[in-house]
Amino acid sequence: MKVYKFEAFTSAIEKNIREGIFKPGHKLPSVRELKAQYETSISTIQQGYDYLVATGLVESVPKSGYYVANRPDISRKKEKTNRKPIVRDAVFKHHLELITSMMAGRKYAEFNVAAPGDLLMPQKLILRTMQQVIREEGAGLLRYYPSNGSTKLKSQIIKKAAAYQTMLHPDELLITDGALQALYIALSAVCNAGDVIAVESPCVFSALEVIRVLQLRVIEIPVDPLTGFDIAFLKKACRHNTIKAIVVTPNFHNPTGILLTDEQKQDLLAVGHLHNIAIIENDIYGDLFFHGHRPTNIKSFDDSGLVLTYTSYAKTMAPGIRLGWLAAGKYTQRAEQIKFSLGSSVSPIYQEVMQRLLAGNSYDRHVRSFRMQLAKHAHFTIHLLSAHFPKNTMMLTPAGGYNIWVKMPESTDMADFYRQCEKIGVRFTPGYTFSFSGAFEKYFRIVFADKFTTKRVAAIRMAGKLAR
Repeated sequence: MKVYKFEAFTSAIEKNIREGIFKPGHKLPSVRELKAQYETSISTIQQGYDYLVATGLVESVPKSGYYVANRPDISRKKEKTNRKPIVRDAVFKHHLELITSMMAGRKYAEFNVAAPGDLLMPQKLILRTMQQVIREEGAGLLRYYPSNGSTKLKSQIIKKAAAYQTMLHPDELLITDGALQALYIALSAVCNAGDVIAVESPCVFSALEVIRVLQLRVIEIPVDPLTGFDIAFLKKACRHNTIKAIVVTPNFHNPTGILLTDEQKQDLLAVGHLHNIAIIENDIYGDLFFHGHRPTNIKSFDDSGLVLTYTSYAKTMAPGIRLGWLAAGKYTQRAEQIKFSLGSSVSPIYQEVMQRLLAGNSYDRHVRSFRMQLAKHAHFTIHLLSAHFPKNTMMLTPAGGYNIWVKMPESTDMADFYRQCEKIGVRFTPGYTFSFSGAFEKYFRIVFADKFTTKRVAAIRMAGKLAR
């Protein structure tokens, strides 16, 4: 059985909680205090606290520290998986209405849409900048822009990425119409129909739809609730299958919110190098960290060109800003051809708006405020779920982003739960939409990227009551 460095202190804390020595609300030692006491690294202590939070024993309070959870789950143990790497055909039902508000209207309290709510978007900033761009650029916005994107915009993206040790080359950078187009281009540049790829499991529905359209076959790699993407499982899969690409979200995985360590990212890259597998990393939530510094990417450690990284500003600014980018590495030539076939230019006005926001401090200032709000919302949501959902409900505390992954008790009739939620006007994203295999029937995702109005708080309380 694998032993982790952090167990030197987590085992003691866990024992004191389970034996009732540390009561709910008890403040635990700070990261720096434990670092000095155990003579280890801050990252090890942080990983240990992340483990304790994931078990439900401990909760993190932004800018305050770590506390024994108000309702600690003293019975929870690490879940083990007996699943074997199985190649599955990507046959998938259409779940679009479950992740958007298209069918809902205003009568629903929506916790299923992975996008910032109206009240958290920097509406005035975006519209003011857009008006300025229209005044200054005029008819120039009606013409084609370069196929790979504005040179000025790419320059700002490269500058921002360098701040978190990700070195991008302007020739490999493609401006895309959002993250999904970037993923489509990346997979098309690396794979052909019928090829096998490895995907994280659970995996966001929209990515699975792209895989289905491209007629790829998948091996689902479990995302462990404590340690993240199961690299040992991936290695096993690589020994028995020819895998062309690995699709992974190392920074604040959707839906679990898990952040991989730098060591894990390097281990994953080593697997790619060993088997000559392209690594396609989704960094869409990378700017939305709750504590510490902006995490690095797998691409930060790559000098081979095997890593393709993509992101979008739809998650950090507004869903209507359909603008992202893809750094395609050694697959750039093929990616350029595919990008051109999908449309020769991304909206000029979006490119100009984002270029200006990135060039000044407006984007950084907004994201700084946004992620503080998200951290508070995450803490508040977990408290609501803990207080009003069944006792054995389990959830993962995210390290960033805006999703919480919730597992209901085994006795829960999930179909009835969703039917009752529809009746009272509340929507979550069902767990079965996150896999081709149907492995997450008892799970759902809740998004906390909107203001908690009285109506939304009441909706969660009522949903919890229905589940009891």
